[in-house]
Amino acid sequence: MLTPVILSGGAGTRLWPLSRELYPKQLLALTGERTMIQQTALRLEGLAASPPVVVCNEAHRFLVAEQLRQLHIEPQAIVLEPVGRNTAPAIALAAHAALKAARDTDPLLLVLPADHVIRDVAAFQKAVHAALDAAGEGKLVTFGIVPTSPETGYGYIERGAPQGAAFEIARFVEKPDAERARQFVAGGEYYWNSGMFLFGARRYLEELGRFAPEMARVCAEAFAAARSDLDFTRIDPKRFEVCPSDSIDYAVMEKTREAVVVPLDAGWSDVGSWAALHDACEADAHGNVARGDVICEDAEGCYLYGESRLVAAVGLKDHVVVETKDAVLVAPKDRVQDVKKLVQRLKEAGRYEHSLHREVFRPWGSYDSIENGSRFQVKRLKVKPGAVLSLQLHHHRAEHWVVVSGTARITRGEEVFLLEENQSTYIPIGVRHRIENPGKIALHIIEIQSGSYLGEDDIVRLEDQYGREGTTS
Repeated sequence: MLTPVILSGGAGTRLWPLSRELYPKQLLALTGERTMIQQTALRLEGLAASPPVVVCNEAHRFLVAEQLRQLHIEPQAIVLEPVGRNTAPAIALAAHAALKAARDTDPLLLVLPADHVIRDVAAFQKAVHAALDAAGEGKLVTFGIVPTSPETGYGYIERGAPQGAAFEIARFVEKPDAERARQFVAGGEYYWNSGMFLFGARRYLEELGRFAPEMARVCAEAFAAARSDLDFTRIDPKRFEVCPSDSIDYAVMEKTREAVVVPLDAGWSDVGSWAALHDACEADAHGNVARGDVICEDAEGCYLYGESRLVAAVGLKDHVVVETKDAVLVAPKDRVQDVKKLVQRLKEAGRYEHSLHREVFRPWGSYDSIENGSRFQVKRLKVKPGAVLSLQLHHHRAEHWVVVSGTARITRGEEVFLLEENQSTYIPIGVRHRIENPGKIALHIIEIQSGSYLGEDDIVRLEDQYGREGTTS
């Protein structure tokens, strides 16, 4: 049985300001109408695979579940990592989840990062089929990307003797300098290291136990102590946080004698920077990629993105301009690797922009902070059909709600009543309250907050159908 494992734990800081800690690139539609994780799931169609096992950050759980629900995909499991420990432990947790679902069989795990672009899906599936025999014989297969240029941002794999459709791995090579990269590409014996794998679940755990026994032990114990929460598998945080952190390459693939590589030539990109995203998108006759409301004059080789307003560019060459509701990035394409330095500075300054967009997504919908000032804030709430916010109260703020469209069922203290378009209500400080959308269309509400403190941590949840705890998310 072929079981896809989708790894969705990255933060994607190099694509800031679109990608943020709590809304990373795998959840964004960067190269088409579908998000990256949706594209990853859709390219599995036709492989006769079982539903996927997804490993993700706890903070992304509802977004991941919703985006898969939109595709009518019900995963075998959505495994929540309480802390990030790199790919080797994440895959171990997925292996335990797949084995639990498969019971007496040993599923083959097709491990895929959620944020890669693959243009030629047929070629991708052909490579997967070619790798099945080796994986069925107990080999640990990695997919090596046939290089198209001497990239210095990727690790390389040198192939050895052929083994059917695969090759022995002579060695793994760290990211080379430009001259070595040119030699690798010219020689034809090297592939880019894709981070995609195929192997038996038990075989992986066996090799992990051989080369990283402490990691294997901790993952097994943390998964055994996991608990179910709605559609999610919550890994025990106290057990898992002591797990060593390491990539699958360092922990297993570079040490085992059972690793082989299958070549893959399918228009692959890991979309690891704005320059890489530019290359992964279709450009116009001048080499520009434009998204949103964009006008440019005498521009060449640029990536131009406007989310909420007009972006106008004149005389730019090989630049990136990205506008969101709360930030604008301008950078030469050859400096986009330094975007992560900006994100670090935002973190150090205690600013929210490194982790949150102005529009914040919740399991019930989203809110957009459209205006704020001294002792007031204005938000636009979008509540999905059938969704219910938590029953809550605030100690420091009052709220006015105006229904813009749709119908709201309001709980205010002991009262329960309906509000329709152009109707409003007032929630005093300390009064418990809730918004529900009983209708079949989205509910839009303008919320005006006033008070001495307006932070999101001034929320006391009394009931919540989404199992959220504390004062956030």
